[in-house]
Amino acid sequence: MRALIAILTVLVLALTGSWAWVRFGPGLATRLSAWRAGAAPREERSSRVEEPAPASALVPGSGSDQVVRVQVLNGTREGGVASRLASYLREGGFHVVEVRNADRSDYFATLVVSRRDDPTAARAVARYLGKPPVVLQARSGEPEEVTVVIGSDRSRVRFEP
Repeated sequence: MRALIAILTVLVLALTGSWAWVRFGPGLATRLSAWRAGAAPREERSSRVEEPAPASALVPGSGSDQVVRVQVLNGTREGGVASRLASYLREGGFHVVEVRNADRSDYFATLVVSRRDDPTAARAVARYLGKPPVVLQARSGEPEEVTVVIGSDRSRVRFEP
């Protein structure tokens, strides 16, 4: 009987952990560590003054024509790919807020992920990069509106004008 209770306890803990991973994403451990250390959450960062962007980086029809904030993640084993793509996005007038490695280095496809319910900004980034697939994965409280995950098919993505 005790063995059955122990197995069920482990199963419940595994399911809870899986749910938390899906709900809060791979950055949960980092955010919890920062919170325990007393650091300010990501959404409370000091605001930066942004320069006016070219028309390619403005979201058409958004009313105020806001600049698109983009996070770039390297999902490959090749170093420097995310930095090159970030430079290209900056040249296009997009505001790159973060460049780092993805949670894995074996992404096959390059993806443009919309972090808002409205995928208009993600579609603008995808159009600029040569139309990789757009995925809707809305998260509130994140400074970026769009995340670009670079996969091993990066030859299909434009890095230069």
